[in-house]
Parts: sequence; structure tokens; C-alpha cells
Amino acid sequence: MSQTLAEKFYYLMKLGREFEIRCKEEYLKGNISGFLRLAIGEEAVHVGAVVGFGKGDLFCPYREHVLALVRGIDPKLIMAELFGKATGVSKGKGGSMHLYEPKMDFYGGNAIVAAHIPHAVGAAYARKLMGEKAGVLCIFGDGATNNGTFFEAINMASLWEVPVLFLCENNYYAIGTHISRSSAIKEIHLKARDYMPTEVVDGMDVFAVYEAVLRAKAYIEEYGKPYFIEAITYRFEGHSMADKGDYRSPRELEMFKKRDPIKLLVERSLKEGWLTEEQIRIIDQKVEAIVEESVQFALSSPEPSEEELYTDIYCGVCSDVIP
Repeated sequence: MSQTLAEKFYYLMKLGREFEIRCKEEYLKGNISGFLRLAIGEEAVHVGAVVGFGKGDLFCPYREHVLALVRGIDPKLIMAELFGKATGVSKGKGGSMHLYEPKMDFYGGNAIVAAHIPHAVGAAYARKLMGEKAGVLCIFGDGATNNGTFFEAINMASLWEVPVLFLCENNYYAIGTHISRSSAIKEIHLKARDYMPTEVVDGMDVFAVYEAVLRAKAYIEEYGKPYFIEAITYRFEGHSMADKGDYRSPRELEMFKKRDPIKLLVERSLKEGWLTEEQIRIIDQKVEAIVEESVQFALSSPEPSEEELYTDIYCGVCSDVIP
């Protein structure tokens, strides 16, 4: 089992890493415009959480490229969306911050910090009313927990007893402000402990995240109540491509890069015999081919038509009554 998971985890984490490195390159070339926020360094949280949670709704913020890949959205459609092309998963209208695929229960890319948290609670309440057990996974950053919306949402989730897993990626920075300067409570899970069970996990260890999410998933399915996980992680890039990240010391960055989640997975997998150097080489080649194919697909895809500006503005019911 560990061998199978190690191979899957490495493939998905490597795909996420190389996909975003290429996104950065294409942004600098001018092929991607607007905002681009990368999750390089946080792959263990994204992969471990989504794989561990399995079926159910996924609500996440705008740093969602890797989450979308792990969920199973075609890399070509994601890259095309970042290029603003008509073949993109959001028809070229959303870009980096608005990847969205309801067919896969992926409700990602909410651009307003913490705004998707009450949406997740609402979806969990709906699943409860329909008698479904799959539940909802809601991912957000540490900065979102300073928002009043966060406290309102965890209060209602506890009050209504809905099956939602709140997963906070604590990377210590809300844009460029360190948690010590923005939050009176530094240990994020303490903000939720009076509402629901909570735990802290090493967000640089994909197996640790996966196992924690499995426990949480079992809890919300059995009891139909919320659960909270704080994953301690770190992003190696700035908040966005416009952010040099120079508010962090080189020493701090180097300290966390020594705990690169992909490096840690490779070292452990080789030591335990879960992966071989040859397997890693083959996966690397596969990932390289997928990323290159995605870029070429995006480059050759058409721009959205002018008519597309006026589609999907209103829901079907609303368009029937609004002149």
C-alpha cells in the first residue's frame, strides 16, 4: 500500500511542481497575464489532502492549480485557462484565480479571502439534507482565519452539525505579513478547538497529511460533524508573481527549502524501498511530457469569441425573467 501511494504521491507532487514552474516561465514570456499565485512548496498539503479525502465537494482559494490537477482536471484545460483561451476549464474567463469544474465537485478559485468558507458550510448542509456521506473539504490559508467570515462559518458548521473538513494551510504569511504580526492566536487550530475536534499536522510530509485527512474523513462521515486540521507548510515563492518575497530572510527560506516536501518524499521512498531511481526517472519524463503537451495545447487554442462575453452572466432561471 505504501509503495503504491508513494508512486502516486510522487507523480502528483512532481506534476504540480513542474506545472507551476512552467507557469512561471510562461508568465514571464507574457503568455499568462493577470494574477498568478503559485503553491510551490505546498504540494504535500494539496496532494495528501485531496487524495485522502476522495469523493465530496472541494472548496478552495485562488492558489488552486495543484488542487485542480490532483482532483483530476485535465492539465491541458488548466493551462489553457491560464493562457485565457476558449478551451480552458473556465472558458478562458477565469484565469489562474478561477478554476472551476462542477462535474468534478471542484469549486475552486474564490478570489475573495475566506469567502468560500461559508459556501463550503452551505454545501455540507445540503449534503446532510440529502443524506449523503461524502462531505465537503474546505481549504484556506492562515490569513483567512483572521476574517470574520471564518468564525461565522465554523460557528454555523458546529451548530448545524454538518460534514465539513476545514483544512488550514498555515504557511506563516498572509500575503507579506507574518502570522506573529497579524494574529493574536499563533496556533491556528486553537481558533476552532471550542467548536470541533482539531489537530495539527506536518504539512511538508504528504503521508502525514494523507493520514490526518483519512481520520478526519472517517469522523465527519460517521458523526456528520465538522473537523479542523492545521497543516504547517511553507510557500517558496512570493504571494504572487508581483511579490519578490523580500520580507523573508534568505536564512528562513533556506531552512524551509531543506524540508522540500518532494525531496522528503523521495528520500523516504528510496530508503523504504517504495521507489527506485529508475521509477523516479520514468515519472519525471512522463511529467515533462504532460506539461509540454499542456503548453502546446494552450498556445494552439483559440481566443474566446466576443459573444462569450455575454454567456453565463445569469443562471438559466434568471435569464428567463431578466430582460
